[in-house]
Amino acid sequence: MSNQMPEEIEIFRDHNWRRSPDLRIENGVDAESLIETAGFCAALTDARRGGPSIYIAVCGRRDAHMPRNVQKDPEASLAWVIKDEVMKRGRVYYAKLAKNRATFLARRLIPHFNALWGIPRKEEANKLSDEARAILKVLRKEWEMATCDLRQESGVTDRTRFTRAMDELQSAMKVIPADVLYEPYFTYIWTLAEGRFAEDLKVKVKRDVALKEVARAFLDGAGMTLRGELARITGLSRPDAGRGNQLLVKEGHAEQLDVGVYRLKDFEARAGANQ
Repeated sequence: MSNQMPEEIEIFRDHNWRRSPDLRIENGVDAESLIETAGFCAALTDARRGGPSIYIAVCGRRDAHMPRNVQKDPEASLAWVIKDEVMKRGRVYYAKLAKNRATFLARRLIPHFNALWGIPRKEEANKLSDEARAILKVLRKEWEMATCDLRQESGVTDRTRFTRAMDELQSAMKVIPADVLYEPYFTYIWTLAEGRFAEDLKVKVKRDVALKEVARAFLDGAGMTLRGELARITGLSRPDAGRGNQLLVKEGHAEQLDVGVYRLKDFEARAGANQ
């Protein structure tokens, strides 16, 4: 089967991921609606990465490319403002997750992402670095703290080591940015993920269920997934992505068209409803 996406699938994605001028997003409420529809959504990626994205939805076109000089680009600037607004509102989850990708999650998917990438508290000593555990210890005492203060209090004063540890804590779904300040200087305010999303993170799901639901969220918005696409966009391994899609086939939610190629079983009906 060709690796070229059929046009009817692209049109389906245009609607669900707001890649058309009449559906483009303009504020945080619009962005939250996109995130709820998509299940998970990148923050500032463009057409080269694929998948739903706040930036692409701000542009309202499927071929959106982030310019080199983002500071002077109105679409990039608006996407950045919306990203900050949604992060501060705290109605959806935001952090650097798998492969350090800045990602928004609808609350219904928090337990599933946590099952796949989160680290239980009892395993922190074995799976988190010394720097990450030092930072986590401070945040569990202070609850929230600006970047510079957190570096000093944790003793992880080297910027590179601190950034690496914060990325580690975000991908483990332990820490999230809760706010961002631009005056008197730029800094994030960090807090514990369980502070905002305690109930969601308490929900326990089996790994196969998590794989299936992540695959479902993507396929519901994408209509079809080509070989390797789900893995590339979510950060899942190819075997895990394939497992999730196969579980959807078993359930009757999807059909397999070729090796690694899956489509919604009721695609025609859903596409017709979008028109």
